[in-house]
Amino acid sequence: MIESLFRELAVLPEVEAIALGGSRAGEVFDEKSDYDVYLYCTKAVSEDKRRKILEKYCSYMELGNSFWEYEDNCTLNNGIDIDILYRDLDTFANGLAQVMENFQPCNGYTTCMWHNLKNCKIIYDRDGRLQALKERFDIPYPKQLKANIIERNLKLLIDAMPAYKLQIEKAVGRGDLVSICHRTAAFMESYFDIIWALNEQSHPGEKRLVSLCKKNCSLLPADFEENINRLYADLYTKPECIEADLERIILELKKIIQ
Repeated sequence: MIESLFRELAVLPEVEAIALGGSRAGEVFDEKSDYDVYLYCTKAVSEDKRRKILEKYCSYMELGNSFWEYEDNCTLNNGIDIDILYRDLDTFANGLAQVMENFQPCNGYTTCMWHNLKNCKIIYDRDGRLQALKERFDIPYPKQLKANIIERNLKLLIDAMPAYKLQIEKAVGRGDLVSICHRTAAFMESYFDIIWALNEQSHPGEKRLVSLCKKNCSLLPADFEENINRLYADLYTKPECIEADLERIILELKKIIQ
């Protein structure tokens, strides 16, 4: 069924490449794993065209969601979810170049799109441009990017006036649980961006970060998982301990940076 869907999408004149991402692009998935599909298009594919194809294969469809990227979120007739994201290849390439060639860091998740490109499985590539992009960015982890990610995100953690640690401590003082959780999530975004950069590994995204770090990173802070678990346990039960939890996490992170 999924192969038939790919064949119909590939016929569309607007579509120049199709890639499969997520767990389905690798070897570790099961029959319940979702499909993450990326359509690289020269121009927009009309909703009517998409609907006529997708309604053959999907029991439920939400077309044109744009909460993150522009995408169709559907459930296939076999009950498996599929997300189809529509991208312009030149825009995607320019964004990658800013990070990988101009060494521009972000507030967390800096190399996620690089990871997406590196690990995707090309299903269709009309003119070979997606494969050429893969080859262009099949490079060692840039040392300058590594340094820039660490510098920027360490400032966000502790060194700048609006550092997340200070914001969390103020929220604790106000008893503002929503703000505590919000700023802790941002703290972790920068924390994990530093860890992936230190290990010169592309960032895999927001899911299963602890287990993926333990599997793929040779350089981790002491008591890595234990300190994270303690922080999240204390968010709700012992907010008075959060400052000490953050100090402990930052101390061990600084040790491996040094």
